[in-house]
Amino acid sequence: MKVAVLDTTKKPLAPTTLRRADLLLKRGKAAVFRRDPFTIILKREVSDPETPDLKLKIDPGSKTSGIAIINQQTGEVVFATNINHRGHEIKKSLDSRRAQRRSRRSRKTRYRQPRFLNRTRPEGWLPPSLASRVENVSTWARRLSRFYPITGLAMELVKFDMQLMENPEIKGLEYQQGELAGYEQREYLLEKFKRQCVYQRRGSPCDDVLNVDHLQPSACGGTNRISNLVIACQKHNQEKGKMSVDEYCARYGLDAAKIKAQAKQPLKDAAAVNTTRWALFNRLKSLGLPVETGSGGLTKFNRIQRNLAKEHWIDAVCVGQSTPEKLNTEGVQPLRIKATGRGSRQMCLLDKHGFPRTSAKAKRVVQGFRTGDRVKAVVPDGKKKGVYVGKVAVRSSGSFNITTAQGTIQGINYRHCRLLQRADGYSING
Repeated sequence: MKVAVLDTTKKPLAPTTLRRADLLLKRGKAAVFRRDPFTIILKREVSDPETPDLKLKIDPGSKTSGIAIINQQTGEVVFATNINHRGHEIKKSLDSRRAQRRSRRSRKTRYRQPRFLNRTRPEGWLPPSLASRVENVSTWARRLSRFYPITGLAMELVKFDMQLMENPEIKGLEYQQGELAGYEQREYLLEKFKRQCVYQRRGSPCDDVLNVDHLQPSACGGTNRISNLVIACQKHNQEKGKMSVDEYCARYGLDAAKIKAQAKQPLKDAAAVNTTRWALFNRLKSLGLPVETGSGGLTKFNRIQRNLAKEHWIDAVCVGQSTPEKLNTEGVQPLRIKATGRGSRQMCLLDKHGFPRTSAKAKRVVQGFRTGDRVKAVVPDGKKKGVYVGKVAVRSSGSFNITTAQGTIQGINYRHCRLLQRADGYSING
């Protein structure tokens, strides 16, 4: 991947190679501006710079989102990353808090009048677990647009084209009759049924070939609506033939009601992505750059046509109609970003009865360091002699703990520590 470059006025310039960036640093013509993503700043101003046509592409996901910056002229991947969201952790914390509050209300405690008029929500409100996904992606899109000369954005607006799947008989649009239509439908069903045959049973193992099967066969009036489609292996698909799902399940002792309910149930992760898509789209539009959109079926179509592997950042590379015909992804090592949060939002800890047992918390600053900051400690002598780079946990005594890739080193004096990057709610591994 390329290194981001800024001039002395912090204007983004054309990214450069790591070798050239190292040369500029050694000659004293530039300095390190940021560690993650690695960015250098020149010690001079550049007037009328020539910058390439870079497009930032986003593949939003429920658990992991991919982001990539593509040179539209050469097809080179300039930057790539996978962002792991913490929506499930937030949901778990909220459920725990709700359980504590419910138990407290059910006990014989002092009575207070119910207050329900204070629960209004603003227009466009999202649950915290979903809002965090929007914040993560929009934060990094905004951050990268400050370091790279981005000329446009592209995002996967919908994971699946629901109109195409719900109304497959609609005519007049080329994409609904062409090769792309099958990608939308099949990819949705594979994710929904977790790439497993719905007719699997003991004594009759499934084969490796998966097909799309109609619960009510087409020969008996069944439609191509998504609620009538399931995933079945080739063996059981041929075995079912023109039988309805009720006939087939009755013959082989399967639960037809369970299969029908699963077919009608929406895909949870796809629902999370579809719920947040417009909020993310509006956030990206606020950056003032043109935003292109595409569907998940188109992304997969582009990836397969270019013979690329399945990864989140590669899906981001293939988002939209503007994807270059030739893409250069060789040697790309994407950053692994994990959303960790900026600390607990809980003001105080509770005891087993749901009452406060600690006071309100605030992040301490000890000798200029906060817990979570990335530091470099150089210990010149003693039992802990060495160089350590990692996250710091501060103590009021000035003796810190540093968590590195090899483990946690305790009792490092603050005098040996040098700040590399402030804690910003993300853990980054190259």
